[in-house]
Amino acid sequence: MFTNLVKAGSRLNKTNNNANASLVYTKRFLNIHEYQAQRMMKGFGIDVPKGNVAETPEEAEKIAEVLGGQDLVIKAQVLAGGRGKGIFTTSKLKGGVHLCSSPTQIKDLATKMLGQTLVTKQTGPEGKIVHQVYIAERHFLRKEMYFAILMDRKAGGPVMVASPEGGMDIEAVARDNPSAIYKEPIDIMTGIRPEQTKRLAEKLGFSPKNIAKAQDQMAKLYQLFLKNDCTLVEINPLAETATGEVMCMDAKLNFDDNAQFRHKEIFDLRDKSQEDAREVKASEYDLNYIGLDGNIGCLVNGAGLAMATMDIIKHYGGNPANFLDVGGGATQKQVTEAIKLISSDPKVKSILVNIFGGIMKCDIIALGIIAAVRELSIKTPLVVRLQGTNVEYAKKIMEESGLRIIAADNLDEAAQKSVRIAEIVALAEQAELDVSFKLPI
Repeated sequence: MFTNLVKAGSRLNKTNNNANASLVYTKRFLNIHEYQAQRMMKGFGIDVPKGNVAETPEEAEKIAEVLGGQDLVIKAQVLAGGRGKGIFTTSKLKGGVHLCSSPTQIKDLATKMLGQTLVTKQTGPEGKIVHQVYIAERHFLRKEMYFAILMDRKAGGPVMVASPEGGMDIEAVARDNPSAIYKEPIDIMTGIRPEQTKRLAEKLGFSPKNIAKAQDQMAKLYQLFLKNDCTLVEINPLAETATGEVMCMDAKLNFDDNAQFRHKEIFDLRDKSQEDAREVKASEYDLNYIGLDGNIGCLVNGAGLAMATMDIIKHYGGNPANFLDVGGGATQKQVTEAIKLISSDPKVKSILVNIFGGIMKCDIIALGIIAAVRELSIKTPLVVRLQGTNVEYAKKIMEESGLRIIAADNLDEAAQKSVRIAEIVALAEQAELDVSFKLPI
């Protein structure tokens, strides 16, 4: 997708790439399935192919029959890009998107897709399970283009992004042929101007008779974007068909999480089965979780502190397994749940707690840590560095707890200890040794 990354997520990804680690999951905005997006688009008068969604092979076959039985396409519904080039791990079927010519073929492909794990370039090796397939009419396309509307920080508002090279990886187009990417900033107060949509339609290569149709579709897509608090409306491809229609053949919609109170019906569409289970669990307690590939779990408060923690762990030769941000005003319960979540990851060999207590008081963090360790009998060693409000009281609480909590006075010391402990624990586990003894750090 052609969208901006969260600064923290982008920085963490860059940091971990240096050690062959990668960002496993970052949730920023609500993402819905293609079939849900196209239903919403129809409500705004946007032209999309006829289709319906199925959860069983039999349902898929019936939908194909209703659609006429010929010239159909079946698409696996997962919240990830690159479906067409993906691979199903069990059935070994190549591609999550297939052209079909009969209901029987639709049923056969649905059988090989439903309940199977689809791995694409965006899912990571773990893939995503396909619970639904979308069956739609196939249209023969004269020209495929790319069109998107997204929020852009540099422009200070929404921007239309378009390219005549549609139906392919837009990031590759931007990298290899940036001159084929066109942008039109939108004044949020006045909206899209006709001269802007006409300019884009001409640059995209629409035939003269379809310029007005393309303008109409772009204007309607902007209304969808604006009225639903979208952060991204992406159409790839926006197409001109052989019969002279202008259609949105595929769709990706993202919505601003901060607007959830205005759009309950949209946020009720959230498919938690497509999300990282740890992130879903964190969101239940208003926590922010990002999974990584290392073995040191990190509990922090604030994205800036998270990035600094990642950097210093890498500096001392370690690899972060995740970071969990408790924010500025977490409760003892939230801290307890955060420790539970981090320690539930089997890759985690040590946990580094790095908290700067301003609004977030250090003693609340300490009480949450102690509660989690006692409740779950957590054996994963915890290195705790606290600074700020009530820090001395927090240290006293931890010292008197009698638990295996290792204190550190500064971030350098905390990072070195957590890296060293993770190394020792990993080696001990390989040798099948008991690591419940006091660690030599």
